[in-house]
Amino acid sequence: MGVSMATAEYWVDRWERQQRRYAIGREERFSVIADVVEYVTRDRPAPLLVDLGCGPGSLAARIARRVPRAGIVAVDRDPLLLELARTHHADAARYVEAELGGTGWIDALGIDRAPDAVLSATALHCLPVHALALTYRQAAALLRPGGVLVNADHFPDDDARGADLAAYVGSRRMASALAGDEPDWESWWREAARDPELADAFAARGRCTGTEDGPGNDLSLADHVRLLREAGFRSVSTVWQYGESRVLVAFA
Repeated sequence: MGVSMATAEYWVDRWERQQRRYAIGREERFSVIADVVEYVTRDRPAPLLVDLGCGPGSLAARIARRVPRAGIVAVDRDPLLLELARTHHADAARYVEAELGGTGWIDALGIDRAPDAVLSATALHCLPVHALALTYRQAAALLRPGGVLVNADHFPDDDARGADLAAYVGSRRMASALAGDEPDWESWWREAARDPELADAFAARGRCTGTEDGPGNDLSLADHVRLLREAGFRSVSTVWQYGESRVLVAFA
């Protein structure tokens, strides 16, 4: 398995454009995550970061540019996306194939010290509730004291009126930002599957369990805060929000 840089660049660019359909203020969110990392690692000469659900390396690449002294271990369950990351963003992180909440994924990281931050962007909503709760508990146990979990994702309010309003505001912001030629999730995968250079990666993906779309979760902000506190995090704060999109920071 292996893809050329040109192919990886093409499909990662298509991925970036596709993701703009689903992540409001995506670049701003990435910048906020980097701000948090800079702050919590300001006294750490060589911070260690773990990127959960890294996909083709979008978050890892941006954090590596902003905090070049950091070491990043990026984990995902999808061998195709990891192949794109290893080719296109090879210097940003060390990439690990493992399923969050699955057996042995912490050991698969291959780290010898507690990380300063565990990061995720628009990924953890894909986990079923039991796997998310377990991942939060494992992250809390993994982090150094004072370390943080940073999760940028969709966190609707419990109140239906507030949730509906936030979703509307977000959809208006997103519509105004789209260029009009962004592929959607289904078309990205459909088109990529026709690229002969990705055939081996798709075959590896087909042999893996856990790469198919699962039930995910639609937990509210309050649900996430509860799960994070139950996992052992001392405090949870929203440091950025637009509509129902938020960046949550939980302190170990």
